[in-house]
Amino acid sequence: MASQTPVPHHRQIWLQQADPEIRIHYIDCLPTSGKTKGTILLIHGFPETSYQFRHVTVPLAEAGYRVIVPDYRGAGYSSHPPDGYTKDVLAQDLYKLVTEHVGVKEPIHVVGHDIGGMIAHAYVVQFPSHVASVIWGECPLPGTKFYEDTKHTAPLWHFDFQAQSDIAVALVSGKEKLYLKHFYDRLSQNPAAFSNEDLDFYASQYSMPGALRSGFHVYRMFDTDAVHNQEWLKTNGKVEVRSMILSGEHVFMTAGALEMASEMYSNVEPGIVEGSGHWLAEENPEDFVRKVLGFVEKH
Repeated sequence: MASQTPVPHHRQIWLQQADPEIRIHYIDCLPTSGKTKGTILLIHGFPETSYQFRHVTVPLAEAGYRVIVPDYRGAGYSSHPPDGYTKDVLAQDLYKLVTEHVGVKEPIHVVGHDIGGMIAHAYVVQFPSHVASVIWGECPLPGTKFYEDTKHTAPLWHFDFQAQSDIAVALVSGKEKLYLKHFYDRLSQNPAAFSNEDLDFYASQYSMPGALRSGFHVYRMFDTDAVHNQEWLKTNGKVEVRSMILSGEHVFMTAGALEMASEMYSNVEPGIVEGSGHWLAEENPEDFVRKVLGFVEKH
């Protein structure tokens, strides 16, 4: 009998029904055979949503893992409240989603890309006993020397622009596809990974009421995030949870990624997604899955 393919199920939960309403949309994909090997939480970046993991969710589930893929607060089909965009709060949302609403109590494997990498760091720092391993990357982590050295440089011009959220929203509104396509074109090594339909979908997600404002507020909070990360480091020391800093082969941040991660982690190793630019799970999903499973299953 042929084995069944895991089916991703789209769900929504209420973190808060009072004003401001906070709903979290997520995808839950279970393996079809036997006991799960564990749970993998995939956290997307900007300007993306849970859709960025469309090519890797089923393969990870086929490998025996329950895969949970949320739209974090302010992104995708989740609600867009006016505040709560520091990475500690975004991580707390996802912890509540996983532990209270999905009901996963055992330690999970946290995988974060771009903004999701910053959230993954905030997750493991706040809830280390609930993390079996953490994979993150493709982001200058606020509070590190790499972040301070690069945050005002030309490749990261959008950090300053998007932090001016009101004027940035006014200038980008109505031109979402043009604006987002700039990042996919500039930061990809394999631009064919993004079809016109993909770009239309992302543009539609960030054209929803409040979506651009929410996305830009995530950047506006970076300096506060930097303070939090430094305070956690001073209070708790380096993160001891087993970690990987995962980068694209052809990205300017790759050379300094391990040094940056080592400022915050005592047990970290580098990983490279071959032939990829910034968009790891879309440009080379096969190698992304290979690298994630290779690390998660290493004993």
